[in-house]
Amino acid sequence: MEKIDWSKRVMDIFLEICKIPRPSGREEKMGEYLMGFAAARGLAARKDDVGNVLISKPATPGYEGRQTVILQAHQDMVCEKDATLDHDFMTQPIETYVEDGWLKARGTTLGADDGMGIAMALAVLDSKEIEHGPVECLFTVSEETGLTGATHLKPGMMNGKMLVNLDSEDEGEIFIGCAGGINTSVEFDYRPASVPDGYFFLRVGVDKLHGGHSGDDIDKGYANANKILARFLNGAIDKYDLRLCSISGGNLHNAIPRDAQAVIAVPYADREKIRVDFNVFASEIQDEYHVTEREAKFFMESTDAVAECIEPAVARNIIRSIYAVFNGVYAMSMDVPGLVETSSNLARIRTENGKVTMLASQRSSVESAKYAVQETLAACFRLAGAKVERNDGYPGWAPNPKSELLDISVRTYKELFGRDPKVKAIHAGLECGLFLTSYPDLDMISVGPTLRGVHSPSERLELATVPMVFDHLLAILRNIP
Repeated sequence: MEKIDWSKRVMDIFLEICKIPRPSGREEKMGEYLMGFAAARGLAARKDDVGNVLISKPATPGYEGRQTVILQAHQDMVCEKDATLDHDFMTQPIETYVEDGWLKARGTTLGADDGMGIAMALAVLDSKEIEHGPVECLFTVSEETGLTGATHLKPGMMNGKMLVNLDSEDEGEIFIGCAGGINTSVEFDYRPASVPDGYFFLRVGVDKLHGGHSGDDIDKGYANANKILARFLNGAIDKYDLRLCSISGGNLHNAIPRDAQAVIAVPYADREKIRVDFNVFASEIQDEYHVTEREAKFFMESTDAVAECIEPAVARNIIRSIYAVFNGVYAMSMDVPGLVETSSNLARIRTENGKVTMLASQRSSVESAKYAVQETLAACFRLAGAKVERNDGYPGWAPNPKSELLDISVRTYKELFGRDPKVKAIHAGLECGLFLTSYPDLDMISVGPTLRGVHSPSERLELATVPMVFDHLLAILRNIP
């Protein structure tokens, strides 16, 4: 087989993908690109009702009798940017650069989650030299906002019985299980109240926190901006006759919120006292999080007066419940050392149209624990007078200790690199659990190059791991029985 620089080919495809808009729920251009990619190479392709794309490639000569392997990645990306950056993900490409061996983006998420999975699958489809049996490449939609594509994948779309998910984030690790998840929506209704005369208005908040993936990074000690802001407001509302005019923070359900802010009003005589309190508070938080939140920025500044605020009794309940509600690691696995079993992330807060709404996500590898931690949130917010609803969620992926695909993957990795890979489960949600709903006989693993800071503008890809993962993928394909 001709020696090809696969790292360059995979990266060339990825950089093409960086030019294509693909926010969750807006993957139309990405779907068109994939269908065009297949047509240009004479490959069979189809798109289902929700936008999932399946491209099939026949076996190379001598591999016709091998089992069909499915390579799977998701089309969408998390679209997060620095608060001060003017960037439109639907019209502007991701601007990339290389620093110290890592590929990064300028002020936005990179989209290597899961653009690298797409690029690797397309590189296999593009090649005439790679040896493999029949291959099906499945590209799902809206994974990041609810696993929509995997949820609506119908029986009969795929024929393979072995599936390699290309959505993991650590080279040298093979994942064989993941957590299930559920989202909780919270709604406080309030009557607008007038702000008394003689009040001073302030915008207060925090930004430039680390953020990160609400599953994979939940145990890293990163601060939750919504919780940090509520902590200050909880103390201030006891000390001052504080009026809450609005509160907001975070964005996506699967991202640890990096920024949060509130507009408040205090009696004019207290305007300097609360500034002093906030400076002390900011110093304390920076000391507490001096390892994980070195870039954190705290701000309190005067702002324009507004005529109305949230009625004080409801405002107090909102602040108290945000401060009190559980957030972070709820339980560690008793079966897998070091694995988070159950967690919750208070992801988003918004004030609009006479309501304060919130979104939180819960994850667990134990179904009963997933619902238990969700009910702890629901109980807290209901005690404060909020309406609480949950979605249907998605199932976890239970490890299969008898996996033939896993045996092949471990053996070929050791042959390539002279060491055993780590076989693990992950606290993040993967689509594999949902695939089992319609394809219960699938044998699956998940692999990927090393990523850090996913779901945040600090997302980065370790370039040296790309050829390693791709070489391993090719070895797996060559060794399918």
